[in-house]
Amino acid sequence: DPELEQILTQWILAQCGGIQPPEPGKEKFQEWLKDGTVLGKLINSLYPKGQGPVANTEPSNKAFKQMEQISQFLRAAEQYGIAPTDIFQTVDLWEGKNMACVQRTLMNLGGLAVTKQDGLFVGDPNWFPKKSQENRRDFSKDKLKEGQNVIGLQMGTNRGASQAGMTGYGMPRQIL
Repeated sequence: DPELEQILTQWILAQCGGIQPPEPGKEKFQEWLKDGTVLGKLINSLYPKGQGPVANTEPSNKAFKQMEQISQFLRAAEQYGIAPTDIFQTVDLWEGKNMACVQRTLMNLGGLAVTKQDGLFVGDPNWFPKKSQENRRDFSKDKLKEGQNVIGLQMGTNRGASQAGMTGYGMPRQIL
């Protein structure tokens, strides 16, 4: 989702600070996150300074090191509170096969960070419902009185019910 990608990019840039933004496009977003340094800096930014769970956030050209940094991010995200079912697999990001799952994980992380008040929120302010928001409805007395005359189908009815045609269980059907 390009719109979600843009929101996530804004959030990561605001949360981490000092990171170069990716060029627009799905492949560029994947390349930006692929080495794991951005993800490591992101998860570390949600903790007090010096207490981040990812020790090394330096870029590396070695595939093994990059995949290890992604794995460190995933373990740290689970420890932070993201459900294991909501976390993408390392190959989803590394090979770029399931970027929707990567976006979902990052969205869940951002929502949890805002809830814990560890992270910044970038995007539509109406995206998350406010806790004080109520769903009040004011009905007139006449409208409320009308509702007393209605028998809902969930309550059931016995009109038109009969046992005509019912046979006892276990009795054979008579064939003449």
